[in-house]
Amino acid sequence: MAQIEIRPLRSDDEAAWRRLWTAYLDFYKTSVPEAVYASSFARLLGDDPQDFSGLIALVDGKPMGLTHFLFHRHGWKIENVCYLQDLYVAPESRGTGLGRKLIEAVYAIADEKGAPGVYWLTQDFNSTARQLYDRIAKVTPFIRYNR
Repeated sequence: MAQIEIRPLRSDDEAAWRRLWTAYLDFYKTSVPEAVYASSFARLLGDDPQDFSGLIALVDGKPMGLTHFLFHRHGWKIENVCYLQDLYVAPESRGTGLGRKLIEAVYAIADEKGAPGVYWLTQDFNSTARQLYDRIAKVTPFIRYNR
């Protein structure tokens, strides 16, 4: 049985994090400049409560997944809510429950911090991930607009 560890990102995870995040961005057919990689990783490791946090999933010691999440104020609640921005599991670890474990780790952190909700977005074509999301969360009728 594979040994799974999910833990906060550390400075020595940068190369693995870059590999996983690049694969995530590739899936969505996008890229970011080097300055965004550097800034994002620094923020993920920072101690500003307004910055993102990150978790990495190790399977038998090998980095196979990640998630980035953020706590922020909400106009309809007193407590902060948690936005799960990025979730990625390497193709060879999909279907093993690793994505669920990453989301559940974010749920546990949100519970610990008193956040009443965790939410995220995905694209409608992401059918594999949506099968998981439909089992562990509730789809909403909201439609997103961007400027």
